[in-house]
Amino acid sequence: MRQAELLDEGEAVPHGRGRPTAALTAHPHGPLVLAIEIGATDWRVSTAGVDGRPATVASGSHNGNSPRSVLAPLRQASDAVVEHHPGRVQAVSVAIAATVRDGNIVQSSVLDWQRTSLAPLTVPGAELFVTNDGTCEALAESRRGAARDGRSALHVTVLNGVGGGLVLNGTPVLGATGLAMEIGHLPFGDPDAVCGCGARGCWDTVLGAGALSRSLGLSDSATATVEAAVTQAAPHDVPVIEAAAASLGRGLAGLINTTDPDIVTLGGIGPLLRSCSPKAFEAALASGLMRCLRDARPRIVSGELGSDAASIGAIEIALDAVTSPTGLTAWEARRAQ
Repeated sequence: MRQAELLDEGEAVPHGRGRPTAALTAHPHGPLVLAIEIGATDWRVSTAGVDGRPATVASGSHNGNSPRSVLAPLRQASDAVVEHHPGRVQAVSVAIAATVRDGNIVQSSVLDWQRTSLAPLTVPGAELFVTNDGTCEALAESRRGAARDGRSALHVTVLNGVGGGLVLNGTPVLGATGLAMEIGHLPFGDPDAVCGCGARGCWDTVLGAGALSRSLGLSDSATATVEAAVTQAAPHDVPVIEAAAASLGRGLAGLINTTDPDIVTLGGIGPLLRSCSPKAFEAALASGLMRCLRDARPRIVSGELGSDAASIGAIEIALDAVTSPTGLTAWEARRAQ
């Protein structure tokens, strides 16, 4: 592994008696992956070696008005990494708040984008992966987070809207074309409300930072602003928060009935809604669960990776390709040039 410039031995760390074992680290000249996260209002570019340890190299905010204006600084940051590490970037993996089909963005109600190509983020000699951010979060929690001991892991995250994913035996469920688990567009919302995706009654219309900011009369829909408003809620705002917690519980019951997970992780402001209005959450969850699940329901826990989950999931997707037999053969060929 060292000769192949994949892994290296770091300094041994003592852990009790006996000779300490050297820690394995990514080789300083080994393959790199680029993870790009595009959220509702911000972006981040990270790198990782084959050990999967992320290092943020650039970040910023955006208004989402134009794909070109968002992608330009991302391309600039990627080019800087390639220039600094010539020949090492083997894959670019994008986690984005959008609906992704066959690796292409078909729409994003969060960013207000329609069909958009991320080809401008392609790096010469590197494969490009584009994945919904909820799916990336689900994969990260399944492999490195709170669901790492689960076989069938369901993840639900409440950010600007509702997202998530289902991971079976370490592999995300993507469906025939990648559209699986677009849970924010399940008809759990107001049947008269038209979602940005074009459907009526989507869950996103009633649950998420966007919907909560409108219901609470906030001028800012940023997740941090909504979190603060929920935490410091005035008495007249309590019914709004209880309704959101009940919506989360009721929707979660439907997802559990459908997917039969052995563990559920909550991300974004999901854990906050559950803790602020536990009675509303539990009542809605219990009433929606099938009788056979009420006394034997899966564990429901908070995610462990927080705001890093999507980037870590993107890294996992890229490393699956880089460390595959095909990826390792490509790395050897690149080293031989």
